[in-house]
Amino acid sequence: MKKHLLFLMIPVILVSCDVRRSDRIADDSSLAMDQAMKDTTTAHAIDSVYDFGKVTEGEKVEYNFRFVNTGKKLLVIEKASASCGCTIAEKPEAPIFPGDTGFIKVVFNSFGHSGHNEKRITVLSNAIPAFPILILTGQVEAKTLTD
Repeated sequence: MKKHLLFLMIPVILVSCDVRRSDRIADDSSLAMDQAMKDTTTAHAIDSVYDFGKVTEGEKVEYNFRFVNTGKKLLVIEKASASCGCTIAEKPEAPIFPGDTGFIKVVFNSFGHSGHNEKRITVLSNAIPAFPILILTGQVEAKTLTD
């Protein structure tokens, strides 16, 4: 009986050791990200305004705003948020190396909207000066019912 109990305890011990190691690795990577946020760099937004023209209500508009890390340190995008719940901004998860180009993907769902629309995306990063406000703009035309 004691042998069976011992064999059952070994996997539990191994798994718990692995969890602690994973936590330490996660803590180390968050420390590296914190340090990267303290090291400021510069960035240039290639696209800061995108006019999607005209779409019919209910269509989704997707666009990738481009930017370049023009500094000498890693560019870390901590957060990208939109002015409206109908717009989702996805930031790059990995830091952008000096000289590299990155993208912030924006998806606007035009359902329930009509007329002129302008959505603003705010980007929080370690760039100084701060990222410009990104703007997605265009015209949403009401959906027509056809028989």
